[in-house]
This record gives sequence, C-alpha cells and structure tokens, in this order.
Amino acid sequence: MAEAKPGLRKPVFTKVDQLRPGTSGHTLTLKVVNTKMVMQKGRPDGPQPRQMRIAESLVGDETGMIIFTTRNDQVDLVKDGSTIILRNAKIDMFKGSMRLAVDKWGRVEVTEPADFTVKEDNNLSLIEYELVNVVE
Repeated sequence: MAEAKPGLRKPVFTKVDQLRPGTSGHTLTLKVVNTKMVMQKGRPDGPQPRQMRIAESLVGDETGMIIFTTRNDQVDLVKDGSTIILRNAKIDMFKGSMRLAVDKWGRVEVTEPADFTVKEDNNLSLIEYELVNVVE
C-alpha cells in the first residue's frame, strides 16, 4: 500500500506571487484573512429547492494576497482565520483584476493551521490588467 499508483504525482505547490491571468491547475496552501457574502438567492421554483451562494474571501500566504471566489458548498468551508488547500484552482478575470476560483474539477480542503504570516501589502487583486491585441 505504500507505493503510489502509476499516473498519480506529487502536487507542486505554488505561491500567490506566481499567479498570472488566464492560468489554471494551481495547488496552494492559503490562510483566510476575511470573508464576505456577495450573493445569496434561492430558487424555490425548481424540482428541489436550491440556493445559490457566492462569497469573496481575501486569502494569502507569505508572498501576497488575492481574492478567492467561493460558490455554494465551498462557502461553508472557508472561515476567517482558517487554513485551506486549493487543488486545481484557476485564475478568473473580473473587471480587469484577478480572482482565484475552484470549479467542479478542483477541490477546497480545510487543513491544520499553517505557520506563516500573510503578506498583506501585496494584494494581487488590486492590480488591474488590460487585454491587448497584438497584430503581427
């Protein structure tokens, strides 16, 4: 049982300051600085009543911070002060700035508290990007 299955590889953890627009497949260990609910609405008209919830959490590590958008069940996992591991996270662009997100192919896990302090003066979500078309 000690040997790894063929095809599985060890995750390569990235840091917040290495994130770039349009990239995906990131695995990060982050601390949650704060969380706020952005949208919460129910749909009682469907076959089973569903509730759609979206929250934005400011998360970071020792290299910087970024806004992490959580949806539905992910909202319950991300609490202020907790440490989370994001697997297969991607960068979404929202109004020209980067947002970290985990879709159905990724995973959000709560883990034991990490021993780093969040670098709060490097917020990557405050940097505004502009799409430039290059004509050759």
